[in-house]
Formats: sequence, structure tokens, C-alpha cells
Amino acid sequence: MARTRERVAQLEQPMKVNYDAKTDILTVVFRDVPVAESDEDKPGVILDYDAAGNIVSIEVLDASRRVEEPRTVTLETEG
Repeated sequence: MARTRERVAQLEQPMKVNYDAKTDILTVVFRDVPVAESDEDKPGVILDYDAAGNIVSIEVLDASRRVEEPRTVTLETEG
């Protein structure tokens, strides 16, 4: 039962999106847990994983060149 509550608590954490204009890095954090491993999937796109191999966050370097409008976020949900 405690594991179920822990998993629900993890799912209820809000996703965070941050754009740092000084460094020109866009970060999307899906879960606020320690990063165990990072891989540069494509040049300038870094995927961060937790110890279990779950994706934790995505970092986009030189975001102003890779993303149309890094300072604007549109959120759409279904259901």
C-alpha cells in the first residue's frame, strides 16, 4: 500500500518548464528526483534518467535556435 501511495505522490508532482535566457537552455523536468545518468541523444538535446532508467528531464541547449518560442509554453490536456 505504501508503494502505491508513493507512486501516486510521484505522479502528482507538477511538471516544470524553465528557459534560462542567459545560458539559452530550455529544461523540462518531468519528475523531481535525482539524475543518475545523462545522454546527449542528439547534438544539443540531453536526456536525464533516474537510477531505474526512467526519464527525468530534457535539456535543450541553444534553445533559441532549436525551439520556435522558448519563452512561451502552451499546455494541453485530455481527459
